[in-house]
Amino acid sequence: MEKPPPAGRKGVERVIYWKLFWAFFIPGIVGYGGGPASIPLIQHEVVHRYHWLTLEEFGDVLALGNALPGPIATKMAGFIGYEVAGPLGAAVALLATVGPSLVAMILLLVLLYKYRHSPKIQRMTTLIRPVVGVLLAMIALEFFESSWNQVGVFQTAALSLLSLLLLEKWGIHPAWVIAGSLVYGFVLLG
Repeated sequence: MEKPPPAGRKGVERVIYWKLFWAFFIPGIVGYGGGPASIPLIQHEVVHRYHWLTLEEFGDVLALGNALPGPIATKMAGFIGYEVAGPLGAAVALLATVGPSLVAMILLLVLLYKYRHSPKIQRMTTLIRPVVGVLLAMIALEFFESSWNQVGVFQTAALSLLSLLLLEKWGIHPAWVIAGSLVYGFVLLG
């Protein structure tokens, strides 16, 4: 994990903050659809581009973030920013995550409201959904593969099936399913 350089190297030290800013600004600006759409983009920046976390560590951060209340992208930005560059890194990553949405909402709210009944605007928002679905499917497949390799076929299949039943058949809140799987992993696999 990339850490800030020793004190006294201000120019080099600023580079890590710019990297953090861009790593979370890009998903924030193109992650149409909120946190779920931003997760694969954050993963690309954090795991593949900057190598601050491994895929397994990213999965752990994502699971922990899902178990806590609030928007997932901001929780991940705060945690990863803090891990990479301390409290200032957390603040930079959080600002980069919420900044694009805040500015875009303020600037585009009047325009979208004015044309909210336009067929073009309605088609635009409908046609972006398959792209977000593909991004989520790709990250899900990577997580399945990682789990499969680390804990095996039986554990992955059993937890997947049980999670599906708990969520869809019995209507258990996702936070309880995530918390239960964390306890299961701690007790039986830890």
